[in-house]
Amino acid sequence: MTRLKRALIASAAAMCVALPAAHASEIRVGFSADANTLDPANHRNRETETIIRNMYDGLLTRDAAMNVVPEIAESFTQVSPTAYEFKIRDGVKFHDGSDLTVEDIKFTFDRLIQEGGMGNDQTSPRKSLLGPLQSVDIVDDSTVRFNLESPWPLLPAMLPFQEMTSKAFVEKVGTEGMATQVNGTGPFKLVEWRTGDSVIMERFDDYYGGAADIAPVGKACVDRAIFKIIPESASRVAALLAGDVDIINELPPFSIAQVKNNENTDVMTVNGTRSFFIAMNMEGEYFDDLKVRQAVAHAIDKNLIIDKILGGNAASISGILSPDAFGKNKGIEGIDYDPEKAKALLAEAGYPDGIDVTMDTTGAYKDTAEAVASLMTKAGIRTTVSVGESGQLTSKWRTKGEPKSGDMYFTSWGNGSLDPYGIFNPTHRTNDRGNSAGYANSDLDALLDAAVTETDRAKRAEIYREAEAMAAADVPYVYLWVPQDIYGVSKRLKGWQPSADSRINLHDACVE
Repeated sequence: MTRLKRALIASAAAMCVALPAAHASEIRVGFSADANTLDPANHRNRETETIIRNMYDGLLTRDAAMNVVPEIAESFTQVSPTAYEFKIRDGVKFHDGSDLTVEDIKFTFDRLIQEGGMGNDQTSPRKSLLGPLQSVDIVDDSTVRFNLESPWPLLPAMLPFQEMTSKAFVEKVGTEGMATQVNGTGPFKLVEWRTGDSVIMERFDDYYGGAADIAPVGKACVDRAIFKIIPESASRVAALLAGDVDIINELPPFSIAQVKNNENTDVMTVNGTRSFFIAMNMEGEYFDDLKVRQAVAHAIDKNLIIDKILGGNAASISGILSPDAFGKNKGIEGIDYDPEKAKALLAEAGYPDGIDVTMDTTGAYKDTAEAVASLMTKAGIRTTVSVGESGQLTSKWRTKGEPKSGDMYFTSWGNGSLDPYGIFNPTHRTNDRGNSAGYANSDLDALLDAAVTETDRAKRAEIYREAEAMAAADVPYVYLWVPQDIYGVSKRLKGWQPSADSRINLHDACVE
């Protein structure tokens, strides 16, 4: 046999192996960031959540309208101000074929809320997401009870972010093994995680079907799903236009027309849940003065930035909450763009010649921050943008209870639950973990504390409306906008729609 013939036979054999995968239905997502881990209990990262939520299910989930609905739970009931009971559905299996039981539910939450619950004295970074959850008890073979130290009406809203794990599997592989191995109950099971490159999944054929309230119920539509990690925006757009991927997240506004004008692609948007703002260091040289803070707010033409930089794909905000959030105060009068008023306020504060400040931000927000800085400079607030790494800036601005060392911080905070607790408390409560402004108002703290335990929904909403008005009057931040989440999609994609919590749920997604 000649060398050429042997090569042809080998090539044909290779094609025979590849063909089934090539012809299988497959969705590819061009995604902006890799997962930090595949362990549902060991992260606080939205991109990580997006990836693993396709392989793990929760007791509850959200539909496309952000309503909380049962998933692994068949139903749930609040049996007292400090207790909820969840009825677990039959027939839910892990990817290894074992049945999910109430013991797995209890183990999952014990691992999340107990000090040192992850082993080796490690506590889950997600513990605080479950507030005053004290324990989970097994009532019977299909029922678990969640016991709270104090009333916490937010519990159902936070449970879609907690995925169920197998007690036997975690005990077998340990926390170290959970970082790279998956045994979930979700519609897809892990094939391979190529760190920094892709997460490859295949359909789990024994899937119980997912939430009964979200049609269609059943197995995933496609055989395979791949998250292809493409951090650079231009490269994600190019991959979509070339047909290499079917969905891309974080489509830049300036690429919208290009994607829409391509015959095989389109654009989908959804109202986001991430509020953008500028923290002004109230512990520093200038911003302990309300007039200086007001001057900064008057210096920024939010509508111009939204129109020219964000392509009109954002909603202006006058308080910390998204327009779609529970308890949003829609009656707050914003601080209008008025550079002359800004200069006058600076003069009244003792700075007739203006001030010089530095505004920190991350590389992802650099262009927008520089546009904002240009506007402030024209109003006498001469602003230099300093770009830093996310971890370094978090340490600098969000170390709980520590003094702030900068002037200003252009940043954002996500609130996937659309409940004020998840964004209002950390950014505004005295010495809380996201209070980058160093803001302290005991009256506001009292309102936020009262809202946490208020079980009357109407009263709770009114507390938050009062709190948002109070904070807006103090101007610890310049509240900017909530951008829409923008996705580029292939026209061959069917059955998928974006969600306001940034989840890319591929269970019902199909390709033609």
